[in-house]
Amino acid sequence: MHTLRSRKLRAKTLLVCSLLALCACLGRVDRGLADPEKPAKGASTAHRRVANPFPHRVKVPDDLFDGGHGWLNVSGPIELKDLRGKIVIIDFWTYCCINCMHILPDLKYLEHKYPRELVVIGVHSAKFANEKESENIRRAIVRYEIEHPVLNDSDLTVWSRGGVNVWPTLALIDPEGKLVKAVTGEGHRAALDADIAKLVAYHEGNGTLDRAPLALGLERHKLPATPLKFPGKVLADESGGRLFIADSNHNRIVIASLDGKLLNVAGSGAVGEKNGPFASATFQHPQGMALAGDKLYVADTENHLIRVLDLKHKKVTTLAGTGKQSPGKGTEGALRETALNSPWDLLIVGRTLYVAMAGAHQIWAHTLGTDTIRVFAGTGREDVLDGPPEEAAFAQPSGLASDGRFLFVADSEGSAVRRIPLDPPGPVGTLAGTSNLDNGQSLFAFGDVDGKGSAARLQHPLGLAYASGRLYVADSYNHKIKVVDPSTGVAETLLGTGKRGDGLDPPQFSEPGGLSFAGGKLYIADTNNQVIKVADTAGRNMRVFEIEGLTAPKSHEQTPDEFASKDTVKASLPTVHLATGDALRLEFSFHLPADCKLNKEAPITCRLRAAEPTALVAASQLSKRHAATLDADKALVSIPAALKPGHAVLDVALSFTYCRGGVSGLCKLGGEHWTVPIDVAESGGESFIPLTAEVKAN
Repeated sequence: MHTLRSRKLRAKTLLVCSLLALCACLGRVDRGLADPEKPAKGASTAHRRVANPFPHRVKVPDDLFDGGHGWLNVSGPIELKDLRGKIVIIDFWTYCCINCMHILPDLKYLEHKYPRELVVIGVHSAKFANEKESENIRRAIVRYEIEHPVLNDSDLTVWSRGGVNVWPTLALIDPEGKLVKAVTGEGHRAALDADIAKLVAYHEGNGTLDRAPLALGLERHKLPATPLKFPGKVLADESGGRLFIADSNHNRIVIASLDGKLLNVAGSGAVGEKNGPFASATFQHPQGMALAGDKLYVADTENHLIRVLDLKHKKVTTLAGTGKQSPGKGTEGALRETALNSPWDLLIVGRTLYVAMAGAHQIWAHTLGTDTIRVFAGTGREDVLDGPPEEAAFAQPSGLASDGRFLFVADSEGSAVRRIPLDPPGPVGTLAGTSNLDNGQSLFAFGDVDGKGSAARLQHPLGLAYASGRLYVADSYNHKIKVVDPSTGVAETLLGTGKRGDGLDPPQFSEPGGLSFAGGKLYIADTNNQVIKVADTAGRNMRVFEIEGLTAPKSHEQTPDEFASKDTVKASLPTVHLATGDALRLEFSFHLPADCKLNKEAPITCRLRAAEPTALVAASQLSKRHAATLDADKALVSIPAALKPGHAVLDVALSFTYCRGGVSGLCKLGGEHWTVPIDVAESGGESFIPLTAEVKAN
């Protein structure tokens, strides 16, 4: 959990105090005499509503989202009043924060469990300067596979209005726009699940639940498929002539020759933790790697595992971890019985495998050939504190390198490069960046300053590589590669302009995350540009590393099926009498709430299928999506069918989009599902099937 302590923001911690205290602090308790969860005096017992499971609620101001700088992952801007009828979770997050990453699977679980009842709104309240830019947030949304709307709160306006000072903070709001509870940190899935179930039951019975899904515009659909997808780390094997790439968002490890030929791929592309042959094994957003002979060790970050690739036999096994995230700081234990916490990078020095355990803010170690794993340095507190290994503190360590004498650590949240003597183990020190500042202020001492030791400033460094007396740093949020002299602590820019870009001359990057060195060249994972780049160590002659024959894996995304929706109510209509002809025509009329309009810029489609075998409509036209054309406020679908005399029953499903105030307001998806019996005769009858789609005002 990450706390912001800033002189600019003196806001009280309103959303993180207890619920009763929150009500008193905000002074927005609904004190109306006709509070809906309280029956009026004298009311008949038979007509009393079920008691609200959350009687102590606070009205959330409708202008909560005002002051943001643009919406992402959604078709249009959102106001809180647009979400009446929905259960809402507001997630205050920042994309650098490992704790924020850890709750994303919980939010996704809840979104998928309650797809039509729950809306998650991400309020991205940036910590780092680089995180304020909408384009960088867009890339983070795609990289983290976020499926809900996100507001760029770059000025911390919404954060301040809500009185938040901790990443992550979650606020649960009921369908009437009232705050039910607020929690901070990780580990709230079960409690939120139970609360949402209570809200669904109460508001469904109360008639205040809206199940119309939002019309999202997911950012991932705007990016083209690329051979690599957000590659996180690289490992160059000079003696073997190989380059190993953690193709993180393709959930696989790519193995290429140093001259760009594809040698192998481990991982099918699906998310999972399946062991076995390379082709069928699965990973979940792998990151760092370390090589020992024919074994490649892989930090399988979001599975909280360390995996092993047997390069000779082309099989994947698991070395360490339970597959469950450790709830806190770790202790020594058996390899497969000890839970890990977002292992981000690996390094082998001698016979020891070191692990940058980002989620636990620690460095761990495993002696190869033994059956245990242990904490090597760090208390588990998130800070930048020097001292003996058992007393020092790290802040999301994400990169490792060594000269054989020292272990170097990229301490990303502390924007520092740390150093630990190895033989014998000695006190943790800080080579570049700040440490030991009061009240955790080292977590906020970042920037882009070349200098010596504590005068140097980095911004969320993620990768390290050591070669020939120089320590190379992927200064991720500064979009640079820097060089630190381990003997003096002097940090200098080698590559990059400091601005996000993909150019080669001058060299540009977009949040580079990994580095490796071989044959006098630096191999750079240019993460947000979806490529690997190669540069000489003098900072000249950079090029993109092309891999002959590499393609993106087959998509594992599921697409919705209108007929399979559990929430679509099927209406059975009277028999429609049609005349034979060359086409089956459907005419859809729309009855929408007074403040809503049909979005004529979005596709309107219908899908047909026969409820029973029929020869009246050609089979090739069934279970097929058909686009509609608009005529005023009616949608028309004409399907070449060569209707023949007889009887049939058709299932018709319609999908459309409607928006508050036109396309500039929040849009929702509408859908209707009908069972339509049809009788077709040689003459007489209708020329089309008339259908009415109705959306009730909530």
